[in-house]
Amino acid sequence: MAEDLQDYTVIKEGEAEILMNVKNQVFFNKAQVNNRDLSIAVLRTFVSKRQEEHGAMLSKRKKSAEKASEKDASGPAVEEASTESALDNGKSNGECEVHEEISQDEPCSVSEEPVKNSEGNHHGELKPPRVLEALSASGLRALRYAREVEGIGKVVALDNDKASVEACQKNIKFNGSVAISKVESHLADARVYMLTHPKEFDVVDLDPYGSPSVFLDSAVQSVVDGGMLMCTATDMAVLCGGNGEVCYSKYGSYPLRGKYCHEMALRILLASIESHANRYKRYIVPVLSVQMNFYVRVFVRVYTSASAMKNTPLKLSYVYQCIGCDSYHLQPIGRTMSKGSSVRYLPGFGPIVPQECSDCGKKYNMGGPIWSAPIHDQEWVTSVLEGVKSMKDQYPAYDRISAVLTTISEELPDVPLFLSLHNLCATLKCTSPSAVIFRSAVINAGYRISGTHVNPLGLKSDAPMDVIWDIMRCWVRLMSNVFLPVLPS
Repeated sequence: MAEDLQDYTVIKEGEAEILMNVKNQVFFNKAQVNNRDLSIAVLRTFVSKRQEEHGAMLSKRKKSAEKASEKDASGPAVEEASTESALDNGKSNGECEVHEEISQDEPCSVSEEPVKNSEGNHHGELKPPRVLEALSASGLRALRYAREVEGIGKVVALDNDKASVEACQKNIKFNGSVAISKVESHLADARVYMLTHPKEFDVVDLDPYGSPSVFLDSAVQSVVDGGMLMCTATDMAVLCGGNGEVCYSKYGSYPLRGKYCHEMALRILLASIESHANRYKRYIVPVLSVQMNFYVRVFVRVYTSASAMKNTPLKLSYVYQCIGCDSYHLQPIGRTMSKGSSVRYLPGFGPIVPQECSDCGKKYNMGGPIWSAPIHDQEWVTSVLEGVKSMKDQYPAYDRISAVLTTISEELPDVPLFLSLHNLCATLKCTSPSAVIFRSAVINAGYRISGTHVNPLGLKSDAPMDVIWDIMRCWVRLMSNVFLPVLPS
């Protein structure tokens, strides 16, 4: 082994160590330490929340079973005090009461057997979550999951390159007994493996070198109900509008080139994942979506529900971007109309914009559809951030990920895309107001405003574009008055 190690250098990241061949035959991306640290932080939160959700479900089922047993216990007393005909009536009434009580707590029909099983397993432990790293390369990410995330179960690392699998297996042995007991490496096509293991993994991690589009269809099928899909896309030139036709062929959405293009890339990826999930009566709930360096990374929960899937058109919108100024408008694909207890799903009202921009008179470019619903769960973001701060020594990229999470926690969750103050001023050919002055003006107008983690100069606001331009006109007028020369009398 000593002779073999002469050809390798040891790379340590977090608790894991890998042997990297000096010829660098296996891909290793050092810059992705931010990505791996953030994934570990989210995975730790997922493990704890999964345990809480399981405990809440068992508690709910136990209460339901106890109510049912109380009704059953009261049945014999009623029967003994009744005549034969009253006995029959009492039995039917008792059954109806039990049925109604169960249906209030459990929306789906519940047979007696599952209730008994849930009561019997009330004190049982939840199985540790199984993780699939679909594109493992050296296996560093899988090893860090196994060694650093408490309560994690089996971690399956896949790759279709023989040299990568051999390197991963070598690294598993190099990391000792914990890695050997939890991590297994296989030579396989990730798409075929995920398709042949439907709803088997609690967490599926996709981090390809390029676009994840070819893996999404099989990935959404491999995640269990309530499980998590982690997905990275590094083809930012495509997602940000460099090749719109290529983006449409891969993700089913046309990108626009604006200052908000990196956030639009996040929303295009989410819309694509939702589209693949809908084909199998599934839908997604984003918990965290991040743009960092040269990639976007999303963390979504995957659920199965044919009825909830109908809400997808309400979460998607087309974007109209003026070619002459920074004005943009969102056109929702669908809407609902409620009448009593029934809900009708209808196409969205349109057009949302006229043929020419009301602010500058130019035409609009149209892009999308994009995910226009929230891209973060603020409760999750807070939990992840607290976890990171409490274990700061265990994150090599602590400074970066804590800064990003802090900014995300302060973002407006229900405002898609953002404005660039410098672009607004470039359109008007004026000096830029300070961010504090602009924010104050928006707040005094009765609207909300925040920053964005995507761009330090970006501003999210629920103020309509006409209000934004009114504020900028006032700023230009104020500046012109300040700099007017004083004429002699």
